[in-house]
Amino acid sequence: MILIGCTGFQEHGSLNGKTNVSLYEYGQYFPIVELDTSFYYIPQEAHIKKWLTDIPENFQFILKVPGLFTTHRPLAEDETFRGVAHTFCQRLAPMIDQGRLFCLLAQFPASFTCTRENVTYLMHLRQWFPNEVVAIEFRHASWYDKANIDKMHAFMKQQRYSLVVADEPKKIASTVPLDFTVTNSEAVLIRLHGRNDAGWVHTGPDARAYRTLYDYHTHELADLAEGMKQCQKETVNVAVIFNNNSGGHAAVNAKQLQSLLHIDYSGLHPNQMNLF
Repeated sequence: MILIGCTGFQEHGSLNGKTNVSLYEYGQYFPIVELDTSFYYIPQEAHIKKWLTDIPENFQFILKVPGLFTTHRPLAEDETFRGVAHTFCQRLAPMIDQGRLFCLLAQFPASFTCTRENVTYLMHLRQWFPNEVVAIEFRHASWYDKANIDKMHAFMKQQRYSLVVADEPKKIASTVPLDFTVTNSEAVLIRLHGRNDAGWVHTGPDARAYRTLYDYHTHELADLAEGMKQCQKETVNVAVIFNNNSGGHAAVNAKQLQSLLHIDYSGLHPNQMNLF
């Protein structure tokens, strides 16, 4: 099964013309969502219960691991990696028990390069999250260097990590290549960030507004779809998440891809467009 969705659910006004889309409304169109709330703080039990109440049958979540685990912030004095991981997974227990967690996402920054120290760290990370499907996204091309890529793939498989298939701008040396290698037989996560070369390296207070400002062309989506279908042959489930929403294109492109793949999702929330 290929599940198509977007990062977040509120900012996709192209779906229904609303400024703020609710999770229930988002669930009228897509069967999966990626949330980064957990990157900043561990969600409260009440929030998780509300999410689970608002979603349709068989809906799936992708949650980022807390930023602590991807080197975005240091350990506090009263914290341990294992302790925070335990608290996080306990909080997610209702979601996990209901089979609604597609995977956890560990998105590392470009400063996390392919070094012996960082490989060792990834081994520790697996020990902190021993039972969950964890998708690893690298942001530095050193992991894909000719001298490293085969060993990296083997390591991902050995650690039961799911290597994220990331689509990024193509003309920047530091970005990672599009790699459809499957390293986990349970799940594959494909994240589409757009191909805005200038926007990707834009600096300043408005950098975030340009980084993922991109509208995929139909032929680009068609090419990506071929790789997705190949992944589908090697794993149980494939999730495709559009992160190109600086200009509001994510949901539009997601529906275009769904049409190209001839996918009709059953079990979504009903909406006025599909009542008859």
